[in-house]
Amino acid sequence: MKRIKIAIVVLMVLFIAFPVFTSGRKATKVTFSDWNAGAPALKALVEYVETVTDRTSPDYIPPADRIATFDMDGTLCGELYPTYLEYYLLAQRIFSDPSYTPDEEMLEFGRMLRDHALDKSFPDGMDMIHAVHAARAYDGMTLAEFYSFVKNQLSRDVDGFTGMTYAETFYSPMIQVVNYLLANDFKVYVCSGSDRFICRAFIDGVLDIPYEQIIGMDVELKATNQGDKDGLSYVYASDDTLERTDKLIVKNLKMNKVTVIAQEIGKQPVLSFGNSSGDVSMHNYALFNNKYKCAAFMLIADDEERDYGNTQKVQSLREKWEQSGYYVISMKDDFRTIYGDNVKKTGTFSWLSDYSD
Repeated sequence: MKRIKIAIVVLMVLFIAFPVFTSGRKATKVTFSDWNAGAPALKALVEYVETVTDRTSPDYIPPADRIATFDMDGTLCGELYPTYLEYYLLAQRIFSDPSYTPDEEMLEFGRMLRDHALDKSFPDGMDMIHAVHAARAYDGMTLAEFYSFVKNQLSRDVDGFTGMTYAETFYSPMIQVVNYLLANDFKVYVCSGSDRFICRAFIDGVLDIPYEQIIGMDVELKATNQGDKDGLSYVYASDDTLERTDKLIVKNLKMNKVTVIAQEIGKQPVLSFGNSSGDVSMHNYALFNNKYKCAAFMLIADDEERDYGNTQKVQSLREKWEQSGYYVISMKDDFRTIYGDNVKKTGTFSWLSDYSD
């Protein structure tokens, strides 16, 4: 009996001293402190997760099939300061990078980007126009050089705010959502229209998402000594590294998100998070003909006090998204804080003066 008591005491000490693991992930309690109490979309998400992770539920989803996809700009982070992160980085490359000499065509594009960013009056097809110029502007940079370039630019203070660098422009409530899903054995993928390697550098150290689960716009890569040789005609050598080329593979928006998800993940998501028409196909891919219970969420930028939202514009979007069967996340109504309590909107930008001729 004495030995049994000693064994029980030892087990109790071990239980207290060491963390409990579930399905290979450390068991942690995720709070939603950055959300307002009673947020309908958050309530729907929690109810969904509790249902599909309950082994006794008819809607139970095995961990291997708990796939969640997230858009990045406007879903996980801000995109209104005053424009997309990848547009800001390209403006920095064109106008402020001493290691780069843009040609006249690139300068003309840079001026257009500069002059239309504040009022969002970009020409039709700006997504592809930007993608082509971005591929050209970063052509020849090694992956290490590109990573360093992105990280250096992210360390700058955000235009239009105080108390925040570009590296810190994540929506803190959405970070809590990602951490909640990870704690419940969901495999989280980022599926962005932005450059894959921008997304990797941006997310690195903030979200516990492996590089291989970050999908984005892609350009072809080649070995530094490969020259014009085809990949089938060249052997990677000891003095090689990988560098970017100007050959665009895919702009990962709209239907392209579906095909890339099918190619890279190989499974139909059960959860999808986005903020724009570029995410509709990804949402519908998760919702239509899914053997599992599924859900999609659209975030609307309707906060004009703490961010650069547009209440009038997004009201029609709210109705449209709800009619499409998506849950709507309102930044104004659902987020207790957006970027953190110490971040303040200034209402002014230095964008035009920063990139003046």
